[in-house]
Amino acid sequence: MGRVLAISSQVARGAIGLSAAVPALHALGHETVALPTVLLSNHPGHAHFAGERVSPALLHRMLDALESNGWLAGLDAILTGYLPSPDHVAFAEAAVHRVKQHSPSALYVCDPILGDYPKGLYIAMDAAAAIRSRLVAQADVLKMNRFEAEWLSGASIANSADVSAAARDHHWRTAIVTSLPAEHDATLINVLIAPPDASPVSIDVARHDRVPHGTGDLLGALWVAHRLRGCSVAQAFARSIGNVGLVISRSLHSDELQLAASLKDLKP
Repeated sequence: MGRVLAISSQVARGAIGLSAAVPALHALGHETVALPTVLLSNHPGHAHFAGERVSPALLHRMLDALESNGWLAGLDAILTGYLPSPDHVAFAEAAVHRVKQHSPSALYVCDPILGDYPKGLYIAMDAAAAIRSRLVAQADVLKMNRFEAEWLSGASIANSADVSAAARDHHWRTAIVTSLPAEHDATLINVLIAPPDASPVSIDVARHDRVPHGTGDLLGALWVAHRLRGCSVAQAFARSIGNVGLVISRSLHSDELQLAASLKDLKP
């Protein structure tokens, strides 16, 4: 159906970064060109891990080869995720520009993986600042958790009205913000702000303790997947949240998302 360039982390075990995004995109019928910014044995939250960053110079050469083979033409979307250094951010910016040169209507979805509560930033400050200055304004869609939305906007965000204000003040075209507090501790709120009227769409989800990592990567990929299947922005939002909820429900007693076991049940 669609063709997507995805740029993010890659793990040998688990379902985060590209290891979550690519299977989800494939399951919903989309071809994916995947460029890893870092290669890891597993998520660093486990007791042991090994890995290293993929050099931006190599990523540029890979992008050159893909373009020379004619494979950057005709892409329908770009999805960027984990970018560990300013040079990786610069590479992602260059990749977006080159894809847009071939396909001006290609949708750019930026998942600015900066950090989360309670830890705060978990990438270097200079990388986070580069994402804010170089990628956010380019994005057709920003998919953020609450911490990331607050860090990028410099404002407190506690509800859908705050998301609307941040999107307006910072000229975010379409914004998805997850994990806002709800009136009851048993739930969280996910909010979509999208043109033309920019009225917030809110969906409550169950709050769970100790959910495995990767749900944000999965949500961004599923939103792209549903949008490329012809869903409206709001329909893609609702369907991707529903599909993530399905995967979470099957992963609550696991140390990783049980994505492989859930792919066949993702609702298109």
